[in-house]
Amino acid sequence: MLKLREAPAPSSTPGKQGLHLLISSRDAAALQRLQAICKQVPGLQVTTRLVSNGHTDPLYGLEQFPDFLLLWVSHLWREELSALLQHPVHERPPLLVCGPLEEREGMRMAMQAGARDFLSDTVVDSELLGALQRMLRESHAGPAGAGKLIAVMNAKGGSGATMFACNLAHQLSASGASTLLLDLDLQFGSVAHCLDMAPAHSHVEVMQQIDEMDSVALRGFCSHFSPTLHVLGGRTNDLCLAQDVRLEQLEALLQLARSSYDWVVVDLPRQIDHLTGITLEQADHCYILLQQSLSHLKDASRLVHILRNDLGVQSNRLHIVVNRYNKAAPISLQDIGESLRCPDIQRLPNDFTAVSESQNSGVPLELLAPRAPISQALRTLKQELAGAEADERGLFKRTFSRIFRG
Repeated sequence: MLKLREAPAPSSTPGKQGLHLLISSRDAAALQRLQAICKQVPGLQVTTRLVSNGHTDPLYGLEQFPDFLLLWVSHLWREELSALLQHPVHERPPLLVCGPLEEREGMRMAMQAGARDFLSDTVVDSELLGALQRMLRESHAGPAGAGKLIAVMNAKGGSGATMFACNLAHQLSASGASTLLLDLDLQFGSVAHCLDMAPAHSHVEVMQQIDEMDSVALRGFCSHFSPTLHVLGGRTNDLCLAQDVRLEQLEALLQLARSSYDWVVVDLPRQIDHLTGITLEQADHCYILLQQSLSHLKDASRLVHILRNDLGVQSNRLHIVVNRYNKAAPISLQDIGESLRCPDIQRLPNDFTAVSESQNSGVPLELLAPRAPISQALRTLKQELAGAEADERGLFKRTFSRIFRG
């Protein structure tokens, strides 16, 4: 039999008692310490659940799920995280994981279960408070954060990720959707050059002031290619290092961007660090670009393995794009699909003249050469992306309506 010690069920009215945080653990001492820390956060109603035996699901038997879940894992962390994974994604509350978690497998499972952050068993008060405050900010930003986050990365240098990111962002904005193009290559970003822009402000400048920013301020710091396409990147002569930006600053920027724009397209450098990692984890869609060579395929295999197994990127969010596609190339689409375990490969034709002219002039392909094969391919890819998101939103609305109309 499951033995639990629980506080009374929380009110469902956040305005009266605050958002509800449930702390679940098999360790009574850890539970008491975490509760004392969490009670310091204003606007948060904290309850605890001490699990003595029986079920490993932290949410087992609850009539009403909490707004947030803080899980102190035990030696049964695999079973506890696996139990959370059995719940549908939309039912899992935002999750923080603490405790003796085995690094690689544990982090991967925690991310797959929806963990916003994970802290060691020697948790520092300030780190836990910071993580809770970030989750509160996310909840106050409104449902689903509104905008969709698109991450673009090369499998191998020079595969065309920046060209793809710039033109995809322009295609999305040309339909009337507000779009932010964010360049996260801190040292050698070229998004602004590809659109013939000279930014007055940099992404690092924005992130260092992010706690005081709102949507109006963010739009003011961006360069405006058009009324619906805004660009945020580095300035030409600035030297920026990854350590100049803290993880929580980028998280706050992504959250604000998603609440301010319909689409956020991020051009990522070809590396895995704290900045690219959190972007890839949070992205609704990840586009990986490669070309038809053995070296590209080997690097793509390594990258896709990291995304799936270390960062928890699900296959339905992962898209492989073959740039400069050549039907006669020795590495075929079938080879790429089988190697990467991705049957649906998207392709962009080898249209060197149009792409070169676009990049040299700073004019997107849709404006420069709308009838070029690569422009048509990008248009089709954008329509598939926007159509898939529209279908998903339509399904959610139909399901929501069905549930609440009885």
